[in-house]
Amino acid sequence: MLVLASVFVLVAAGAGRLHAQNAQQHQHDGAMPGMNMDDDSGNHAEAGAMQSMEHGHHMGAHMRMTPSRPASAEDRQRADQIAAALGGAIEKYKDYRVALAEGYRIFMPNLPQAQYHFTNYWNGFLEGFTFDPARPTSLLYRKTKDGYELVGAMYTAPRTASLDELDERIPLGVAHWHQHTNLCMPKRDEMKQADWKKFGLTGSISTEPECKEAGGRFYPVIFGWMVHVYPFESSPAKIWAQ
Repeated sequence: MLVLASVFVLVAAGAGRLHAQNAQQHQHDGAMPGMNMDDDSGNHAEAGAMQSMEHGHHMGAHMRMTPSRPASAEDRQRADQIAAALGGAIEKYKDYRVALAEGYRIFMPNLPQAQYHFTNYWNGFLEGFTFDPARPTSLLYRKTKDGYELVGAMYTAPRTASLDELDERIPLGVAHWHQHTNLCMPKRDEMKQADWKKFGLTGSISTEPECKEAGGRFYPVIFGWMVHVYPFESSPAKIWAQ
């Protein structure tokens, strides 16, 4: 994304002041960068989305993935460079306490998850304007008996980003960015007894009319674009697995 330097500085400075005012609130309420749930107090949909994602990503109506493109030699080289830069940058976070000390916050730590996102909300804000391979929005950890094991990282991009803009960050011939879509959540007071075969990101409801008929709340897009990277893996297929 190209912008005039003077305009960018002015916009970033103003946005930075606004972010500084809100960053602490984001860290406490658990909001993920790129969320599109401004009307959802108490993270009702977000919590349900994460709960229904516990067993990993699911294709179909609840996920939009970028289409495959032919990978050129330049694409593969650039992807290798990104993975190498990321691996070097996050090596120190193999001690999860270092990540916490440097401003990463565990996203919904009390919810059992296959992978835990340790999110840096300032990084997520910057990802709305620029891309730096050494600056992921989130670190990905598996929980262990002694704490957390670092397995990878996640980059984010604005939900309005075009395919070409995503390709400029990470080549679409190598990786697939994804968005979580078409989420229907039950009413807040019906969460515990809800039929999760219908609701959530693994549920059968995927359209707004169906959701309204079921008495739920519908969210066309939940988060911005995301891509997971596992730089410590042994092959490109595993490094860029989604």
